[in-house]
Amino acid sequence: SSSVCCRSEVPATGTTQPAASLGFRPPAPHFTKMYLCMCLYVVFTSGLTVFFIYLRTFIYSFFMRGRPFPLQILLFGMLFCIYNGFLQGYYMIYCAQYPKDWFTDFRFTSGVLLFLFGMGINIHSDILLRQLRKPGDHTYKIPQGGLFTYVSGANFFGEIVEWFGYAIATWSIPAFAFALFTLCFIGPRAYHHHRYYLRMFTDYPKSRKALIPFIF
Repeated sequence: SSSVCCRSEVPATGTTQPAASLGFRPPAPHFTKMYLCMCLYVVFTSGLTVFFIYLRTFIYSFFMRGRPFPLQILLFGMLFCIYNGFLQGYYMIYCAQYPKDWFTDFRFTSGVLLFLFGMGINIHSDILLRQLRKPGDHTYKIPQGGLFTYVSGANFFGEIVEWFGYAIATWSIPAFAFALFTLCFIGPRAYHHHRYYLRMFTDYPKSRKALIPFIF
């Protein structure tokens, strides 16, 4: 192939780092003075996102083991993350309106718990996937343990749950749009991975679903 490629750890770093940087944009001074409570909500929810992105960008990505990654996909990923980071940040800073008791609202608390639950699944699944291969090994193996006991795309499921949790916690249109995009983008990937595993491994667990435990 004539495609230009980069090292496997670069895509996770290059595509998500711009979005993480946008997350550190400080609120406008008048916003902080007029809406102190709302600013706390914005800082907290944005902090969750920035924490996960930096964790994936600067820690997980350098432990990835895989084949070279097409540079074109890296560039498209960077553009999307910049655009999405701008939308999320702009809405939270300039458009979002929350009541004073939003910290105790069921949508906020359940959304944060769902976000943390999904992030835990995502990180744990990524660790299990990394442990499948030794340095220089590019062969496919059957993932075992954790949510992989029930689905082929445990890491995908965790990320989808995570961003829907964020959308519920922020209760914003851009966040729900991003969560839906995540579902539509990586949901089919989980399905195709599942089909690939079934074709490649004759001993692949037949009871294991593609994305949603016991359902799909």
